[in-house]
Amino acid sequence: MQAIAYRVSAGLGLVAVALGAFGAHGLKEVLTHWGTTAIWQTAVLYHLVHAVALLALASTNSVWKRGPWICILVGILIFSGSLYILAVTGIRWLGAVTPLGGVSFLVGWGWLMWSGPPNSSGKVGAV
Repeated sequence: MQAIAYRVSAGLGLVAVALGAFGAHGLKEVLTHWGTTAIWQTAVLYHLVHAVALLALASTNSVWKRGPWICILVGILIFSGSLYILAVTGIRWLGAVTPLGGVSFLVGWGWLMWSGPPNSSGKVGAV
């Protein structure tokens, strides 16, 4: 699981950087037409920041990070994914889906906050 999570996390970082560049160059006219450049930039920012968080979680060798890792992954897919689609299509109702991804981010971060760091034995709890 750890190797797959690490590769998925790194791949999501790669895709975030590629989509940032693609939005700035390849999609410039489309995003300008729809007036959605800022939406695309928000999608890329949240995608990249959370890909880094996933990479940090995947780098630990502890079961405690699986739930938060999945929540944050789902957040990237729903939050950033819906914003990417909205930005290139102008389909505004997708904005109603975006908060579900935001909730998934919040659940993942909250889970990490409440579970605390793993101690030296790999078990969750205060060090």
